[in-house]
Amino acid sequence: MPAEAYDVIVVGGGTAGAFAAATVASEGLSVALLERKSEDERGHIACGDAVKGKSTFPDTIDLDHLREESFTNESITSARFENPQSGESLEFGFGGVTGAVVDRKRYGEVLLEETDRQGATIKYDTVVHDVIQDDRVRGVKATRNGSVTNYEADIVIDAAGALSLLQEKVDFSDSTFDTNVNYTQFCSAYREVIELDEPVDWADTLVFKPTEELGYLWYFPRSATEINVGLGFQMNKPPMKLVEVLKDDLKKRAEFAGARVKNKLGAALPTRRPYDSAVAPGYLAVGDAAAHVNPITGGGIPGAAKAGHWAANAAIEAIAAGTLDDEDALWEYNHRVMTGFGKRFAAMDLYNIWGSGTELDEILDVVTKLPAEHFAETVAKSGSTAMGMATKVKTAVKTFGHWGMLYDLHRVNQKATELKAIYDDYPTTASGLADWQQRRDDVLDEVYEITDADPKY
Repeated sequence: MPAEAYDVIVVGGGTAGAFAAATVASEGLSVALLERKSEDERGHIACGDAVKGKSTFPDTIDLDHLREESFTNESITSARFENPQSGESLEFGFGGVTGAVVDRKRYGEVLLEETDRQGATIKYDTVVHDVIQDDRVRGVKATRNGSVTNYEADIVIDAAGALSLLQEKVDFSDSTFDTNVNYTQFCSAYREVIELDEPVDWADTLVFKPTEELGYLWYFPRSATEINVGLGFQMNKPPMKLVEVLKDDLKKRAEFAGARVKNKLGAALPTRRPYDSAVAPGYLAVGDAAAHVNPITGGGIPGAAKAGHWAANAAIEAIAAGTLDDEDALWEYNHRVMTGFGKRFAAMDLYNIWGSGTELDEILDVVTKLPAEHFAETVAKSGSTAMGMATKVKTAVKTFGHWGMLYDLHRVNQKATELKAIYDDYPTTASGLADWQQRRDDVLDEVYEITDADPKY
């Protein structure tokens, strides 16, 4: 069987995989990125396309070039939450921060062009179907142009997306890699890019609208006449007819009359906390393959970019030190993720748990009666925004009849703060993981008791 050898193999050419491969190549190591899509189809990924801007990305690649080529709308200054029951809306600004919407395909193309420019070998039309493993992971088996090849490496970086096939093939029995993963912790999503004849008057706004199955519709303007529209639902809820629900809502919006569909695509994505450990000897998982996704919004681009970069740095250091047989050699990657965006995503996951144990109608009724800034700060940052006394009184009057639910939400918010402190104390070696997990799970048990929700993990 043909074989090729590299320092690092990266499986998957999305955001995480591209940043990982570009980082490895920029340090002079040999790296092959294996991508199942053809070169023409690269970058074609189902995504909401919204990002905070290029400042959230590592500077391994030319970020100005990425922005110039793929950022189509850099004027996003607010978000609007629509209540499908009452027709009311809750709108809030981003506190002076400007977001952006990208052309996801062009964005993906530029990432891979930059990865190639850094010196990585990119293999398109390459389908990975197995791993090479003895005492540690040593590569993967893949089919390209009808030929099976062993791609051997010191370290494999799994950027193969949600419910990655590699994680079914690797034997994790001698590692701490998180295998407490199942499909109910994921969301099924569908999106279309539509073109309009007349511009919308909300081209500076991201629009969200909850659906019945603990998900939401989104309307994200790539420009005033090109809109990314989509929706998703939690897989622990009854299935939703995604295309029909989206089409029905589009018909109700006058600004979308005569809209033409430019592109359509579906996907699954994690709406859960990041993996407790995403490393094993010779192996790291990044991006969707390690649940590096905001579990409330489904946004995964910034986390994937950082995770890919951090994983590559961990791999480079382990190879240089020759410590390839011990998962502790890669553990710093876990620590950076969990004490970075991981703690915030884990805290936000508590609101998903709270929502699964609360009636949607009650949530919607209360949300549109809360001060916009308070709601945005509480959920988006999992913090505890202080209200003035006058605001508290007005809010109490408006939400009469829902005080029990609000008290539960307040308690969940307190637990989110506790949880972030525990994530700040994430262990520095694998030996400390079990004790850390017990502390974390004690908080989760309290959340389940508060919310009366079924355990998620």
